[in-house]
Amino acid sequence: MLTPAKRHGSEILDGKDLDPRVVRRSMSDVVRANALFGGASALLAELESTIGDLPLMATLLDVGTGLGDIPARARHRAWAHGVQLRTIGVDIAPDLAAATAAKVDAAVCADALRLPFADDSVDVVTCSQLLHHFPGGTGTALLRELNRVARVRVVVGDLRRSWMAAAGLWLASFPLLFHPVSRHDGVVSVLRGFTPAELRELVRDAVGANVRVCRRFAFRVTTSWAPQ
Repeated sequence: MLTPAKRHGSEILDGKDLDPRVVRRSMSDVVRANALFGGASALLAELESTIGDLPLMATLLDVGTGLGDIPARARHRAWAHGVQLRTIGVDIAPDLAAATAAKVDAAVCADALRLPFADDSVDVVTCSQLLHHFPGGTGTALLRELNRVARVRVVVGDLRRSWMAAAGLWLASFPLLFHPVSRHDGVVSVLRGFTPAELRELVRDAVGANVRVCRRFAFRVTTSWAPQ
């Protein structure tokens, strides 16, 4: 099946002045989708390869963390390898930054393009399903900002663009009782996603790294690199 052309549609959650209850409800759907459809496991699989390079007490910054489900799972995964991981979640939405505080060691409300962290100050910087929200040059700027802050590794996961993935998410959203905002934004997100070649080229243009991009379960793509 042919890959659809990249779309630039608007996601409702990217708008302003949204009801915080709708935002939290929709983000809880994202957490469930991450668990059921591979978003969390894809990023954790990419992270697994770098855990051995971390100090026994390390830091992880998750940018665009939502409700903090991925850094919470990363902490458990690292602990299984004998690494104590201090997790920091960053989100631009104040309500989400506050809500994620229960799942991370520190929660910060900040713009992903202007992270309030010094150069090389965090061992691992992750972002999951965030990059497709930054079209064109803003995606390049985001990757450079992640690269600036990271000391050991940058780990990026996102959606692999596919008609099948878009249709599957739409259909699954009904029995899963997703909020209509989640249904709309989920389909738009898939169509704003990346092919492996597109993600590889974007990282190379942003930071000069020739990365390996992995196709993951349920139409996910991941990559990682040592800070350049």
